[in-house]
Amino acid sequence: MDPDPHSDISAVSALEEPARRRLYDYVRAHHDPISRDEAAEALGMARPTAAFHLDKLADEGLLTVEFARRSGRSGPGAGRPSKLYRRSDRQVVVQLPERSYELAGQLLAQAIDDSERTGEPPRTILGRRARDLGRAVGTEAGPSDADLLATLERCGYEPRDEGRDIVLANCPFHTLAKAHTDMVCGMNLELIEGLIDGTGCAGRAARLAPADGYCCVRIETTPAAPDR
Repeated sequence: MDPDPHSDISAVSALEEPARRRLYDYVRAHHDPISRDEAAEALGMARPTAAFHLDKLADEGLLTVEFARRSGRSGPGAGRPSKLYRRSDRQVVVQLPERSYELAGQLLAQAIDDSERTGEPPRTILGRRARDLGRAVGTEAGPSDADLLATLERCGYEPRDEGRDIVLANCPFHTLAKAHTDMVCGMNLELIEGLIDGTGCAGRAARLAPADGYCCVRIETTPAAPDR
C-alpha cells in the first residue's frame, strides 16, 4: 500500500463520480481484462465517455492497462492491439462510512511512524493528517450548506440542520473514542475542520461540544455569517 494518504484520497475522489464507479465495479467483477467497447456496451455508455473514465481509473492506480489483439491474429493486417483494463492489486479506503475504523487506524499508524522519524509529537501529526484528509475530501464538494451536509454523510456522519448550527447525530469513531476520547475527538475535530475548509463553506466553524447521543463536534454558524 502506498504510505501517502493523499494518493488514497485522490482514488476515493475518483470513485465518487457515478459513471466512473460503475465502470470500476464492472471491471472488478470480471477475471479477464475488459476493453473499452465491452464496458461501454455493457453499461450503455458512449465509448469516448467509457474510455475517459477508464483511463482516469488507471491514472489513479485502481485499474491496470494491458494491450492485446482479441482476434488472435498477428502480423501485418491484424490491426492495432486493444487497450484492456483489469482491476489492480491496490487496496484503498473506498468508502469512509464503511471503513471509518480502518481510516482512523491508518492515520494513527502514520502519525506514529512520522513521529519516530521526525521527533514531532504523534498527536500533532495526527491532527495535521486528519485536517489534510478532510480538506482533500472537501475540495470535491461545493461551497453550500447542502454540499457540506452531503459530504459529511458520505464520510459516515449523520448531520442534522438545527437552526443556525449543524449537529452530528453519530460519531463514525464511537468505539475508539470511548477508549481514547481526547485523542480521537481531537482527530475528529481536525477532520471536520478540514472538510469545512475544503468545501469553502463560508460562515461555518467546528468546535468541540460533547453531548450525550451526539458526536463531540458541533458545526456552528459564525457571527459574521448571514442567516440561513
